[in-house]
Amino acid sequence: MDVFLELALILVVAKLFGYLTVRFGFPAALGQLIGGILIGPSLLNLVAYDEGIKLIAELGVVMLLFLAGLETDIEEFKNVGVPAFIVAVLGVIIPFILGYVSALAWGYSHLQALFLGGILTATSVGLTTSILMEMKKLRTRVGTTILAAAVVDDVLGIIILTVLVAMNTKGSVYPVDVLIILGEVVLFFILGLLLGSPAVKEALRASERINLPETVTAFAIAIMLIFAYIAERFQLAGITGAYLAGLIVAGSAEAREITSKTLTIGYSLFIPVFLVSIGIETNVHVLAHVGAFAGLYAVMAIVGKIIGCGIGGVLTGFKAREALQVGVGMVPRMEVALIMANIGLREGVFDRGTFSIPVSMVIITTLVTPFLLKWAFSRE
Repeated sequence: MDVFLELALILVVAKLFGYLTVRFGFPAALGQLIGGILIGPSLLNLVAYDEGIKLIAELGVVMLLFLAGLETDIEEFKNVGVPAFIVAVLGVIIPFILGYVSALAWGYSHLQALFLGGILTATSVGLTTSILMEMKKLRTRVGTTILAAAVVDDVLGIIILTVLVAMNTKGSVYPVDVLIILGEVVLFFILGLLLGSPAVKEALRASERINLPETVTAFAIAIMLIFAYIAERFQLAGITGAYLAGLIVAGSAEAREITSKTLTIGYSLFIPVFLVSIGIETNVHVLAHVGAFAGLYAVMAIVGKIIGCGIGGVLTGFKAREALQVGVGMVPRMEVALIMANIGLREGVFDRGTFSIPVSMVIITTLVTPFLLKWAFSRE
């Protein structure tokens, strides 16, 4: 199918299926996910999902996190710094232990079990962000904590991956390797906030003097992309850079106008394509070819985040219900988990059969998250 027709189909499916699930009381993202599975390789195979559509989907998740930054209450973000760190750390430790111990008990090697444990530490916040924005829960203490914890999660995931790869290639890991990564991450945030903030505000002010349509919005999107690029150079996910850009732009005089225009651009094209693309990339046939351990592994992924992040929430003053909501919000896995699994395959730690286990876990956590979030927030 021609790329223009594929895009047209994706957009129609996104809005129709999103509308249908909203009518049944579930988030639109669930319908868009199901619609993607329907038109993707799993069922009807109507969309080839080439590089052009993949690029639009990548821009969609970057724009979604940029919007999340724009809509984050800065004061609330500062307030949740310590709680988010504790939530993230426990949300990494508990799933890692559960994944490692269960894989070891199932007969996997020590290194395979470490990789399987490490993959469970990653969180993909794109789907959760979309649902929280839709439910008007993003600007709450729970929503802000989830976003902040996801940033910390990203950093911890990179450190774990580096350690595991070093263990596989060198047989050992040196503290200096970990310290270099931590240094790069700290440098990125310091430069972003101290140097980036005044530079961004000056660039937006200068853009107002250019008398062309939507120049301010264009400059804001350019800033978003530059921050995403710099984040990737610092070995962070591009969405982390986009979120930081959103936080900085939110403090500018032009923030309201930029948010309004970015919402229009994002939800007209890029974000629906991203959400449907999750379904398109989801090959449900994988689920039929994995054994009992894959199911157990997916359960460990869900339970590990809910317990780990939930305990972190309770320890930092959240009510039990709010701690549950934080834990559920951290359940989905996507990009980082698949990257870690691919590296495990590339490094020879996994064979194709073992590789299908984290892939099936990503599918299951993605599918159950909308239901779990709906349930967790309906208890209010």
